[in-house]
Formats: sequence, C-alpha cells, structure tokens
Amino acid sequence: MARIWIPLPDTDFDVTEVAVPWKVLTRAGHEVVFVTERGGVAPAADPLLLTGVLFGKLGAQSEPRAWYAEMIASPGFQAPVAWAGLDVTRFDALILPGGHAPGMKQYLGSQELQAKVRQFFALNRPVGAICHGVLVAARAGVLKGRRTTCLPKYMERSAYLATFWSLGRYYRTYDAYVEEEVTGALEKKEDFVRGPIELSTRGTDLDDRAAFVVEDANYVSARWPGDAYLFAKKLLERVRA
Repeated sequence: MARIWIPLPDTDFDVTEVAVPWKVLTRAGHEVVFVTERGGVAPAADPLLLTGVLFGKLGAQSEPRAWYAEMIASPGFQAPVAWAGLDVTRFDALILPGGHAPGMKQYLGSQELQAKVRQFFALNRPVGAICHGVLVAARAGVLKGRRTTCLPKYMERSAYLATFWSLGRYYRTYDAYVEEEVTGALEKKEDFVRGPIELSTRGTDLDDRAAFVVEDANYVSARWPGDAYLFAKKLLERVRA
C-alpha cells in the first residue's frame, strides 16, 4: 500500500480535482493523507462547485460530488496533518490539486509548502499536478527541464468573460494567467503543452477520450477538472510501478 499526500487550503479547493484522485487511489487500496497549513480541522471545497457556479452550471458533475461526500466523511479528511512538520520522505506520491476561488491563495502562495514540494520532487517519486496546482510546482522552482501542462489561458479567460458580470473576478485568482506564470517558470516555452482545445466535454471514469495529460517521467500534469479521471489513472500507474 502506498501513501499519497494531498495538500489543501482551508477553503475553496476544486471538488473534482481532489475527490476523483482520492477515489481512484483509495479504491485501489492506497492511503491518502490530507495536509493543510495548520492541520486538525477538515478543509472545505469551493461551495459554488457543489451547487453550480452560475444558474446551476459550471460546477462539479454528479459522480465527483458523490465521491466528495464520501471523501469528507473519511477519517483522514476529518483530521488533516499540518504541512509545517511534514516528513515528506514517508510518502510515496504527491498530488497538487487546483481551484481558483480566493481561499486557494493560502495554498498557492505558501513558501513553506513550496519548500516541502521541492523536498519531495528531489526524491524522484510520483507527482501529479492539475490546473492551478501546477502553480505550486512552478513557484517551488521544480519544473525547469520538465514538460507540463496547466490551466490554459483560453480556458481561464473564457470562464472569466462568461461570468464576470455576476461573479466578478471569481475565475481570475491572480492578475497573471496561470499559463503565463507556469511558462515563465520553465526552461523553455516549448516545454509547455497546451493540449487540444476543449471548453465543456469532460473525461469520465469509463471514457478518457475528452481528457488530456502530459507525462514526463515521474511527473503527470493536467489542465482542468475534465482531465481528473485520466490524471488520477496515470498517477496510479506510477504508484503501482
């Protein structure tokens, strides 16, 4: 049995990008350990992704919502550990999930967490980063010489333009687009892989045709919640190996 750590902010993480990898890994018999800044108190996902961001649309699909309900009832989720004292050598893999609402900045901007991520990357064990989660790896300085994807600018911009009249900057976590910051952290721009254009169709547990990931040795990256199933499966392959 492998042990995988997933760091999270106290609030606003993406439902699908956490619940789907959790389910895929735990049903395969592995242990997932949740990690927050202070530990001890269960974190909470972005509530709009559970109810529907706008007119009941743009939120998590029914299966990830059901898996989220299972996940938050699990003992490991109810008692996360603090990232300050975390011994990363005790883990076999790391997942860096995303999310875009304001509470994510606690996780995306933590230099303390970035130091832990650098330590784990140095172990050359499996790491997965999806959507905004790639920012944590970029800010930790571990992506030079690696190929990666992340939330593409066209996706982030489209979501913002479709909702700003009602939700303001909800879909713009930072002034810079995620893609811009990630590409700036790479050795060369060609190491960023945007993937096929997609705005609505998502992969599922049984159908990966709409999903896209980038694989680079022990590192797997993905763009958005629509890639979460394939992303989790590819990370699971590395955990099993």
